[in-house]
Amino acid sequence: MDGKVTLLSRENSYLNHILHELRDEVIQQDRLRFRNNLEKIGELLAYEISKSLAYSPREVTTPLGTLDIDLLVDQPVIVSILRAGIPLHDGFLRMFDKADNGFIAAYRHHTKGNDFVVKVEYQAMPQIGGRDVIFVDPMIATGRSLELSYQQLIQFGEPANLFIAGVIASEEGIEYIQRKIPQARIYLAAIDKELTAKGYIVPGLGDAGDLAFGPK
Repeated sequence: MDGKVTLLSRENSYLNHILHELRDEVIQQDRLRFRNNLEKIGELLAYEISKSLAYSPREVTTPLGTLDIDLLVDQPVIVSILRAGIPLHDGFLRMFDKADNGFIAAYRHHTKGNDFVVKVEYQAMPQIGGRDVIFVDPMIATGRSLELSYQQLIQFGEPANLFIAGVIASEEGIEYIQRKIPQARIYLAAIDKELTAKGYIVPGLGDAGDLAFGPK
């Protein structure tokens, strides 16, 4: 992985405990806990990405004086893929509470055997031209749905900076995104090596959307 990939689990932190609960096949059956854990990781990823945004000094008056504090020049646009991306998106909104938001509906349509195509059927998006955009997707498996969703995204303008944030990605998926969207800076909680013939991450955690909201 190159310098455009930030991996939060590269060093030990409390993130390990959150990932453990997300992956554990017993604990993850508690949907509320599962969603809350996705939100927590969203906050951690948002904090890391916030270090790469633009700031300018603003004066603040306290009861005892004044000082300058560097504040965000502009709030980013947060975009997520429905439905699995909603809890992660909520975590980002806890950090960037004045951000504009966009949503894209993309899903796998399985054909024969292990083959599938990705369909994108809906988008609700503000104008994003010249703005910082954070694209959140909890599971980056093959990277194909994210890349197709990005093609829909840029119909609303070219971002000034593009950040992609995920909970777990496969090595293959990250390599695909780096080829297709080379300008993106990628932030992840964890990277798993294996991707099955059906395009599922191993060991992964299962279907994030089903675990968060129930089976389709």
